[in-house]
Amino acid sequence: MQVIVRDNNVDQALRVLKKKMQREGIFREMKLRRYYEKPSERKGRERDEAIRRARKLARKRTEREG
Repeated sequence: MQVIVRDNNVDQALRVLKKKMQREGIFREMKLRRYYEKPSERKGRERDEAIRRARKLARKRTEREG
């Protein structure tokens, strides 16, 4: 990942870097990797996340359609 520092503005470059890392899911990945997660727990978590995403998408779809 690369961020260009313009006019020696490191604060702005840091904000851009953090936003890129957030979008890529790096912070979330680091948090998940702090502790070992059993494969069965991982499958359950991923299944729950998928259900949440599907519900959210359906909610947005019905909101758009009226």
